[in-house]
Amino acid sequence: MNLPNVLTMSRIVMIPIFVVIFYLPMQWSYMVSAAIFTLAAITDWLDGYLARKLDQSTPFGAFLDPVADKLMVAVALAVLIEEHAAVLLTIPATIIIGREIVISALREWMAEMGSRASVAVSYIGKIKTTAQMVAIIGLLAFPPGQLWAYVGIGLLYVAAVLTLWSMFLYLRAAWGDLFPDSEGGQR
Repeated sequence: MNLPNVLTMSRIVMIPIFVVIFYLPMQWSYMVSAAIFTLAAITDWLDGYLARKLDQSTPFGAFLDPVADKLMVAVALAVLIEEHAAVLLTIPATIIIGREIVISALREWMAEMGSRASVAVSYIGKIKTTAQMVAIIGLLAFPPGQLWAYVGIGLLYVAAVLTLWSMFLYLRAAWGDLFPDSEGGQR
């Protein structure tokens, strides 16, 4: 167990704390839950940075980091869907959650095929993640109906479009392995 792995595990520990605070009947619960999510987003960046900088990458960390990230995002989007109870927010949130499931399954399958590198994280994925995190933080910080909540929803749509685009890129990279007998297939 090293520092990057501890930071990754802390993100998982933050999930129930985040949910409890979000649902507290206090005015400050929005800002505090947004702060917890922000801290989780910072640890997501920091654990990867430290693992590379300190040469402390481990198989456990490589497995747990994306799991912790996806859990935190999915839980945050789930509470926001419930809180806003609006199709306007539900559409991009379900696109983002659905894409994460598809790409996780694709990466797992590609790893079994020995082609994991062809579905590695792309630059567009990093931009998508940034837009997504900023949107979620804004939506957590400001209750439904406030101007900044609508800005957060708009940014969530930007993240959803980037999500679909990055999913297309991943699927295109894996196409030859998924459909080896098709045009452009590898086999």
